[in-house]
Amino acid sequence: MTTLAPDSGVGPLLRSWRERLRISQLELALRADSSARHISFIETGRARPSQEMILRLAEHLDVPVRERNALLLAAGYAPHYPETPLDDPAMDALRKGMERLLAGYEPYPALVVDGLYTVLAANRGIAMLLEGVPRDLLEPPLNAMRITLHPEGLARRIRNLREWRGHLLEQMERQIALLRSEPLRELYEEVSAYPLPAPPDDGGGAGDGAARTGGRNPKPLALPLRIEHGGRVLSLLSTIATFNTPMDVTVSELAIETFLPADPETATHLQALMP
Repeated sequence: MTTLAPDSGVGPLLRSWRERLRISQLELALRADSSARHISFIETGRARPSQEMILRLAEHLDVPVRERNALLLAAGYAPHYPETPLDDPAMDALRKGMERLLAGYEPYPALVVDGLYTVLAANRGIAMLLEGVPRDLLEPPLNAMRITLHPEGLARRIRNLREWRGHLLEQMERQIALLRSEPLRELYEEVSAYPLPAPPDDGGGAGDGAARTGGRNPKPLALPLRIEHGGRVLSLLSTIATFNTPMDVTVSELAIETFLPADPETATHLQALMP
């Protein structure tokens, strides 16, 4: 991803990250075992921080790995974190581990995406949800946001589209604010401009748990994805996992999204599809 920088100097960049967390120079200095005077000198360009100091400040400011490289470049240093393609032999163990995880999660849907929501791997549960999506939307590289929110994609089968769409767009807005990525912003502008398809008839069906319980709809624990499939309405809870303390840009931007059944009917339906 290309990163947009508000200023080419490392000092203003560090200041913007500090202000994002709303902490003072003194607080940052205490965290990084430095002095408020030195932090001030760095931010105003009166002092050039060492590579070690930049990495230490970035860690205490929770700067994403890709942006840490940007800070180093702005200060005249080489990037510290490599960016290894996922198909590189060095990634074999990681890639195979994720593939085993996705397969083991079946029959429930699960997929792996990168920082631009490009689908890197998916299991049969995801393939099941994508049944009926037009072929042109499934041409590689698949994009999870585009497939989900396009009016000819999954959007036309999502019963609670307005709520789910709002959740996804808010998620992208938070990432844009953090990463300042132009490609991510372009994707956001594209998918947020998609027209909303006509809402499906929500009168209940054979697979709608609320209909089978006489209209009683228990309060969800989290916002579910309610999507039609095979004449039923599946209710799924999304969880997202990332890697702890990644040392590679590619790994830092991987996300594993899994979908748990939110009700017994959804679990039974998915298990029947893939016994």
